This record gives sequence, structure tokens and C-alpha cells, in this order.
Amino acid sequence: MYSINELALREKRVFIRVDYNVPMKDGIITDDTRIRLSLPTILHALKNKSRIILASHLGRPSGSRKKEFSLEPVAARLAELLDQEIYFFEDCVGMGVQQLIRDMKPGQILMLENLRFYAEEIENTNSFARDLAKLADIYINDAFAVSHRKNASVYALPRLMETKAMGLLMKNEIEKLSKLFKLTHGDKFFAIIGGAKVSDKIGIIRSLLDSVDALFIGGAMAYTFLEAQGHHMGKSLVERDKLDLARDILKGAKARNVEILLPVDHITAPSIDSFETEIHSTDEFPENGIAFDIGPETLQLYQRKMAEAEFVLWNGPMGVFEKEQFATGSFELAKTVSELSAYTVAGGGDSASLMEKAGVAEKFSHISTGGGASLEFLQLKTLLGLEVL
Repeated sequence: MYSINELALREKRVFIRVDYNVPMKDGIITDDTRIRLSLPTILHALKNKSRIILASHLGRPSGSRKKEFSLEPVAARLAELLDQEIYFFEDCVGMGVQQLIRDMKPGQILMLENLRFYAEEIENTNSFARDLAKLADIYINDAFAVSHRKNASVYALPRLMETKAMGLLMKNEIEKLSKLFKLTHGDKFFAIIGGAKVSDKIGIIRSLLDSVDALFIGGAMAYTFLEAQGHHMGKSLVERDKLDLARDILKGAKARNVEILLPVDHITAPSIDSFETEIHSTDEFPENGIAFDIGPETLQLYQRKMAEAEFVLWNGPMGVFEKEQFATGSFELAKTVSELSAYTVAGGGDSASLMEKAGVAEKFSHISTGGGASLEFLQLKTLLGLEVL
């Protein structure tokens, strides 16, 4: 694959597929991280006097125009960050946008309206991709987080473009995540897997069993594994239809000599909104108890073992970290990992948000912008959006 810095861009129409699916509330962006991470690619194109066309999706408008999913506030924020005027067009295909691009001067930037206002984007139709292809001479994919999806702007469009490459954000993601590819048993590669459902992580867990030395499990998915071992976790969230699957994973880990660490105690409460918490061990868990975080003994167990790590992959929280009373396990373990001399990567699920809230994001070797994309890339070692480049 080529990267953008290997192409001749001067005065070319450069279509950059970015990921501006940013969180918003009442039309106001609450976290502009994804916009800021796209700046190196845009600045490189600006330096080369390109005519820049930015395209993204926002939310799930399901093929219809909905004001709350407009990218206009994103264009305004980008203009502030670049200290440059950003032209915004209320559509992403058609004669109007084609005329506007013809009138653009080198060094100008146009942001298109939400690609998902068209159902054809999700449906990956060639006709929609052909309409997008009319807008540009060069295609750049800098949207790692959606590159596992067969959307028109990610898959069908680059197949139609003769000149195409990855952006600098995409290049960085690939380089940083690929460092975990060649690891094998004995390399002291540890993985922390959290979140709610075993079913969401089964692919990455099975893939990791062939390379990690230890697997630390937290979040609600841990309760399914504990029930599979014969423990009773009260009213905690358990995927009862996945107990056999959990047992298969435990057997597979044992056969490969992979150590699986599960919580030995838990922070419990009557409900997720309750501030009254108690600590209960796995062996003596109350019949009506609901677990929402790993307990202090588990935290110490995980911290002691983590001191041996040379490579760490973190995916998913240890508890409901959005609630202060259930955040200690995730935050304290994150601080421990961030202080290791190991190569540390966080990606997928709420991991990026967790590291930001814990104040340790800058101490990690890499924080991936991709949720499902980072997991799929680690599992399959490729993505649909990369294959077409």
C-alpha cells in the first residue's frame, strides 16, 4: 500500500475519507479527538496545495436526512483547529458539489454532508461510489475505525480510483498494532479483555490464545466465565446461552498453557445507580448480589501479575467505569499498565475513553481509534478497507 506522503498531490482533487463520527449533545461536539487526529493528513495535503474534499459519516441516520446528524458543526470545529475557512456543502454527491469542487482553488477544503444520509453508503452500491469518484483524482482512506465495514466510501469507491493510498492516521494504526502480530507464547504478551459480553469478544479471545501468555478477564463477561466454572454470581449479568462457549475457551487456554485470570472478589450494589456498595468474594457471592466492578483483591492480583508483562493489549473496561463508584478497578489497573516499561496498546470498546478519563492515555504506547476495527485487524491481520488499497 501507498501512504499519502508517497503521492504527488499538488493541485489535485484529493478525497479523504475521515472518521468524524464524534460524540455530540444538542449540536455541540463533546469530544473532538477524532477531528484532531485527522489533522496531520489534512495538513500534509494542504502543504502540497491540494484541493481537499473531506467525507465522513456521523451517527446512524439510516439513509435519511436528519439535522441532528449533520456534519456542519464538525466543519466549524475543524475551521477553528486549522484557523482556516472550511467550505461546507449540504450534500455529498450531485451536480452542485461537482461544480463547487471545480471552482475550488489549491489549498482550499470542502467538507461534504453526512455520507449515511444515503442508504447506498451502507449498502456499498457501485452507483453511489461512482458518484463519489467523480469528485476527485486521488482517494485517501484515513478512517481506520470504519475500515472493517463494507461501506461504499471505504470499499466500492477505492476500487474505482486509480490513485489511492492510506492517510497518516491509518498508517500509524497499522504500524503500531502490527507490532503485536509476531508475538508468541513466551514473549510475555498479556491481554486484558473486559466489557459486557463474551459473544462480542469471542473472535479476538480465540485469536489471542495462540499468542498470549496470560489473559486477564474483567467486566460483566467475567461473570459468564465464573458461572461456567460452577460459581454462582447472583443477579449479575451472565450470558447463560454462552456458558458452553466460555468452557471451550477455558479448555483451549489450558491446552495452550495460557493463564486465565478471573476476579476473586467484586464490588456489588443493589442497582447500577446505587452509591451503597459492598465487597463480596467469588466463593461467597450473595444470592441477590449484582457485581459492577472487580474488587480490591482482584485488582492487587492483576497488578502483581501485570508487573511481568513486556507487551500488553487492553480491550474493554473492568467494570462500569462511567459510574464513579464502579471505576476504581479500571482506573487503578490502567494506571499500573501505563507505568510499565512494556509496549502497551489500548483499543476497542470503551478503552480509549477509559484511558482518557483515567488520565493515562498519553502514557500508553498506542491508543487505537478503532473499536471493532482494531479487534478485527488484530484477529484477521487485515481489513476490507485495507485490502482495496
